[in-house]
Amino acid sequence: MSTTSSFGPELRRLRVESGLTLTEFSVALNYDKGHLSKVERGERSASPELARRCDAFLGADGELHRLVTRPEAGSDSGTAGPSRWLVGRRAVLSAGTGALIDLGLTLGGQAVSSTDDPLLPSFRLQFDQLRKLGQSTAPRVLLPLLETQTRMITGLAADAQPDSRTPALLLASRFAEFTGWMAQEAGDSDAALGWTGEAAEIARAGGDPHLGFYALVRRALITMYGGDGAGTVALARRAQGSELPPRIRGLAAQREAQGHALIGNEVDCLRSLDKARELLGSDDTCSGAEPVIGTSHVSDPAAMSTGWCLHDLGRPKAAAEVLDREYRRLPPHALRTRARYGFRRSLAHAASGEVEHACAIAGDLLGVMPTVPSATVNSDVRRLARELSRFRSSRAVRDLQPALARVLAPAHD
Repeated sequence: MSTTSSFGPELRRLRVESGLTLTEFSVALNYDKGHLSKVERGERSASPELARRCDAFLGADGELHRLVTRPEAGSDSGTAGPSRWLVGRRAVLSAGTGALIDLGLTLGGQAVSSTDDPLLPSFRLQFDQLRKLGQSTAPRVLLPLLETQTRMITGLAADAQPDSRTPALLLASRFAEFTGWMAQEAGDSDAALGWTGEAAEIARAGGDPHLGFYALVRRALITMYGGDGAGTVALARRAQGSELPPRIRGLAAQREAQGHALIGNEVDCLRSLDKARELLGSDDTCSGAEPVIGTSHVSDPAAMSTGWCLHDLGRPKAAAEVLDREYRRLPPHALRTRARYGFRRSLAHAASGEVEHACAIAGDLLGVMPTVPSATVNSDVRRLARELSRFRSSRAVRDLQPALARVLAPAHD
């Protein structure tokens, strides 16, 4: 895609306004200095990816990306697709402390400003609360608040003192990553990838180069739900470098195992699960000082994934035994997580021929699905419906079908 003639000069103007030399800018973006120089002079086109990275770093609110992807004349499009999830720090900063007061962020009854030390801990507490709320709330309800908070914290970081900027950016990156997950749960894979990419960029600006590799794990989740086992494996393997934290490597190994299971490669699947179990078991990063990367409601992710993989490997009885055991360890309030693994558990029992038991499990879960709708969980609900269709003569199946249809109907709208 060609860049318009105004992109290069505008990029240079924004960079100079930010007080950055071309060398500093190239280092920050991990791009070749010569390449950026040619882009600024209009001698080389900028990719949409480069435009998005420049936008995020310079706080251009999607301005540069729109120059690269300017719609054709006569188009009535009001926004340029992916720019809807860019952070937009300038707009956030222009809102000032009034936005904080509007959101009710107070301490001891007094509104706080961007320079108050307790502000960041209050956002950290809010993140934990929103993550917990995500277990019992529709993702589309949370998304607007999550997007606003991500932009706000990133904007505050840009205006913060150096010792406060780094933790603010790192927290903003976790808000962005969770926003991406909620977007995926809402069924918007493009937005999920966009927000996950933003999370990686914000984390990198805060001095954490590792979240970008976790973004590969998140991308692998999307390919997994799309049924692409080989793509899942390829993405997951890229996030297992020895320099990465054990939790990211463990989650990546777990995702690789799920990809191998889709392909039907049991040996490599079980080998990856062993690796995930070892890495996640040795992980000492979940100290509570930082938000946990990945699920925070499954006490043993590798064990739960073992049950998931065993079903895809064609061993439903073994899968049901593992999932039954691990499901009992899930916290009662984690409705979304319980629905995710509960339907997989029902599917394993149905595939094992335990139809009435599968219907009983699913019947309890279908009642909570309107509260926590999930595009990803619905993929297993559809699989369950197809599995149960083999047992139409069963009264339990016939009784369950109307509730199954009600849950799946929105997915076909």
